Amino acid sequence: MTAADKTALPTSVGFIGLGAMGRPMVSNLAKKLPRGSKIHVYDVVAAEIEEVCSLFPSIVNKCANAKEVTERSEVVITMLPEGAHVKSVYLGEDTGIFAGLSTSTTPKLLIDSSTIDTATNLYVKSRLATAFPDTSFYDAPVSGGVIGAVNGTIAFFLGCDSTDPNVPNLTSLLQLMGGKVIPCGGPSLGLAAKLSNNYLSGLITIATAEAMDMGMRAGIDARVLASVFGAGTAQNAICDVFNPVPGVCPRAPSSQGYKGGFRVQLMRKDVGLAVDMARRVGSRNVLGATGLGVYAAASDAADCRDLDSRVVFRYLGGKEDWEKE
Repeated sequence: MTAADKTALPTSVGFIGLGAMGRPMVSNLAKKLPRGSKIHVYDVVAAEIEEVCSLFPSIVNKCANAKEVTERSEVVITMLPEGAHVKSVYLGEDTGIFAGLSTSTTPKLLIDSSTIDTATNLYVKSRLATAFPDTSFYDAPVSGGVIGAVNGTIAFFLGCDSTDPNVPNLTSLLQLMGGKVIPCGGPSLGLAAKLSNNYLSGLITIATAEAMDMGMRAGIDARVLASVFGAGTAQNAICDVFNPVPGVCPRAPSSQGYKGGFRVQLMRKDVGLAVDMARRVGSRNVLGATGLGVYAAASDAADCRDLDSRVVFRYLGGKEDWEKE
């Protein structure tokens, strides 16, 4: 991608992290990149690599590590669970992105879509800027969940100002996997926006689960109650798309036994990161400790752990088999 062609798409893209979000993001890239493009992928779970490569054998190539991905790609996108994984993948001097940059002769564009703490993001950016000043590194966390990743509708929160010269290229690439791309003002501010978003989303989920349970116990049909919320001032995307009550939204994880979606442990992590950020910047979050406590307890509950975060409806004692009555 060059300054002369501000919306050019790369012909070689690297993608590291093929989990619940990363895998459908790669699928959308494979379907939408120009003919002849290549996607170089890596994940610590070999089966994930094999599955993606088998679906798109002509465009997706497996790599042995993050170093190889970096060496073979113009742009590298990472989607990793936690800050420790981001540090390891980016700064690994033997098999990481750092090692790949050391053997490359051309500048790279690096995009981290992981949801991590802002301090780790800024540390990685500083290390990369010192060692490889021609390489550009951006935080670009996403929102929209697995359903949004599959449908190609996720939003990207970009850690830079709208005047950054790479924004046109970043936008044209990221929109192959999603919808809106929102520059948030500067390095790590994409993450600050995402943590603020997930804090709000997590608390709305708990409130929706409580309100649904309350109305259902009073005798209101769950679908009727959801339509009431949708028509009134309580309208929200959790209720409309990811309703925590099984059967209300057929495609929601709750209607699939809370399988798939955004794991409750990850919501615990994100709410915790948001509470830490709030404390650091001096924001008074009166609901934060309570919400974090709910997700911590649900993460430890045997019937909730590893399931979608909307399983808090189950944790709170909501009636899941309401349709049978």
